Amino acid sequence: MSKYSVIGTRVHRVDGPEKVTGNAKYTFDLVLPGMLYGKVLRSPHPHAKILKIDTRKAKRLIGVKAVITGKDTLGRKQGIWRRFPELCDEEILCREKVRYIGDPVAAVAAIDEDTAEEALDLIEVEYEPLPAVFDPLEAIKEEAPQVHDGVELNINVTRHIEWGDVDEAFKKCDHIREDQYKLCSQAHVCMETHDAVVSYDYGGKMTVWTSTQSSYYIQRLMADMTGLREGDIRVIKPTTGGGFGSKFELDSAQFCAAILSMKLCKPVKIVLNREEEFTATKRRTPMYYFLKLGAKKDGTLLAKEVRVITEGGAYTAMGATALYLTGFFSSFPYKYPNYRFDGYRAYTNTATTSAMRGFGAPQSTFVGESQLDMMAEDLGIDPIEIRRKNGMTPNYEVPGQAYIQSCGLHQCLDKIDAHIKERGKLPPNHGIGVSAYGFMSGGIFNWFDTPYAFSAAIVRINIDGKVDLFTGACEIGQGSDTTLSMICAEELGVKLEDIRIHAADTGICPVDLGAWGSRTTLMNGNAVKMAAADAKRQLLEFAAAKMGPNIVYDFDIKDQWIHLADRPERGISYFDIVKEAIRGKDGETIIGRGHYTPHRKGMISPAYSFGVQAAEVAVDPETGRYKLVNVTTAHESGTVINPVGIEGQLEGAIMMAGGYGYCEDQPMDEGKILNPSIADYKLIRSLDMPETEILEIDTYEPEGPFGAKEAGEGLTNPTAGAIGNAVYKAVGVRINDLPITPEKVLRALKEKQKKSK
Repeated sequence: MSKYSVIGTRVHRVDGPEKVTGNAKYTFDLVLPGMLYGKVLRSPHPHAKILKIDTRKAKRLIGVKAVITGKDTLGRKQGIWRRFPELCDEEILCREKVRYIGDPVAAVAAIDEDTAEEALDLIEVEYEPLPAVFDPLEAIKEEAPQVHDGVELNINVTRHIEWGDVDEAFKKCDHIREDQYKLCSQAHVCMETHDAVVSYDYGGKMTVWTSTQSSYYIQRLMADMTGLREGDIRVIKPTTGGGFGSKFELDSAQFCAAILSMKLCKPVKIVLNREEEFTATKRRTPMYYFLKLGAKKDGTLLAKEVRVITEGGAYTAMGATALYLTGFFSSFPYKYPNYRFDGYRAYTNTATTSAMRGFGAPQSTFVGESQLDMMAEDLGIDPIEIRRKNGMTPNYEVPGQAYIQSCGLHQCLDKIDAHIKERGKLPPNHGIGVSAYGFMSGGIFNWFDTPYAFSAAIVRINIDGKVDLFTGACEIGQGSDTTLSMICAEELGVKLEDIRIHAADTGICPVDLGAWGSRTTLMNGNAVKMAAADAKRQLLEFAAAKMGPNIVYDFDIKDQWIHLADRPERGISYFDIVKEAIRGKDGETIIGRGHYTPHRKGMISPAYSFGVQAAEVAVDPETGRYKLVNVTTAHESGTVINPVGIEGQLEGAIMMAGGYGYCEDQPMDEGKILNPSIADYKLIRSLDMPETEILEIDTYEPEGPFGAKEAGEGLTNPTAGAIGNAVYKAVGVRINDLPITPEKVLRALKEKQKKSK
């Protein structure tokens, strides 16, 4: 019998009924009295000076209420790295220079979208085109055009990680491999595009409804850019149709709607169309990887050296973090006694690259797991065995970087090993590839420079026993509202249906840094658990006084029953105690508060999850086409809060990560994205989905609420590597640049045939 009443049960999402019935309200659905509609004019040039903007014709168009340019702003540059002003380099509405095709230069507000669209055509912008650079390897050359004045060699940021004596360790290796990889871009392709409705009133107060991953970040960044006080801006996140890392930075829809609304004191709505979503929002970071790996004959890894050059695009955004994290996760999930990483992010005249699900780890996992399989083959060692020999274990410390408390990697390897053996002898041209991974449960680094706790929650118990949970955490489709409600219900000893969650509204909810880095379950979950425990303590104190001179910790609440911990049959109804406690406190509501900020010096996350994935592919050697047959993942995420939620995360991750490995890319011509539509951008569709299976490994994370840790982004990391290794197992060719398309497979097969003659 489970020790929990709610945790670990299979429950449907608390927001499910509204979504499946079509009653959920997204920002796109909002209509306010007197609302106007906005559109943004964007640069057709990858790099150019703005000589003149003439808005007179647009302003004269009937139905147009306002036209703004960069001159209507404070001229401030924004960025998510607020602790480092030099990395805040994006104006949003450009005043003197544009740096990529899609950079915003003006915006209009009109009585309807058609009029706003027509007005854009009437704005005349005179540009002076400048030399541009599109490839990071070209951007860092002496003769390359400068994307930002004064930035030497266009190097935006650098990152270095090192421990041990790498050079000396390579001298002791029996075998060394050196390999190069080229990794593609990827679009987020959220179901809901970037959008905002902003209403600024005559009292100087602004309300923003927007699709976001962090209401607090948007509030703070909007204050920075408009000059308003943080407390004069209220950000409300309605139901949100996806984020995946694309929606926790201030964007053109939010900012332009705000400036227009401030100018008119009327609500303004801006919704980006799908082409804008592809061309003028941020994307996954393309990378060039150079790896050197050394090992003993028995497969023991001695040293690893990694050099990475990334395509940054026009602005910094979250690129500095992505650069660091790809280097950090290049050391996962194995024990490297000697390790060195040097990373360089280059400005280019392309759409900005930033955070996307996995945040640098899908890139590092693909290259690392591909090279490790090649090392195993060179040494004649089974791929599972080399991973067992070197895999991380509980209580392992990555020098100066991470402390691993719970780790079920070896159990995951055992499960996948058994799975592969159960598949037995495969048909011709079928192969199973393996990829292992580890991922963080939220970042400790405070690059946003917030004075607040990283996560906070408030629990209010009403007279009827129902509970209101207030949290700044953002539900963006990952199921956090359900997870946090389950944690609250379990700690309070009530049922899930007794919890009503209010989330991501800066006007009524405490600060939370948002949904990124797989932080919500652990960080906000801890805050919710603490808040529920605070409210529970108040109830138990009253129950103890009512039932006798028993000590408070001798009482507990479970299944709406307040009882002696060692004599569950002796107790009183939770609902009765709530009523009496409120009356006994002169009607004062029972409120519990909780907050959580991890503190571990020099470490980037309080916990890490681990897993191993096996992907089976079937390849047609005549055409190079292949399909995913089966993807099985052994995953450990500490205590499982909601098994249904993990299954959903796994299947979604396979679609996204499978697309990254198999077909998704954003080819460009002189900085122009060539496939800016759902029709041309190749995604894995429902008919492409393989048979999937999840093998959950039971572990307990001491730092997490009820022992839980992340179960979202980590699942995105292994699939591309598993596919690459599977293709090699099937037909003997290895592709070192993503995506692994049929054309590349066929080309490699033809090269293989030539060499064999």
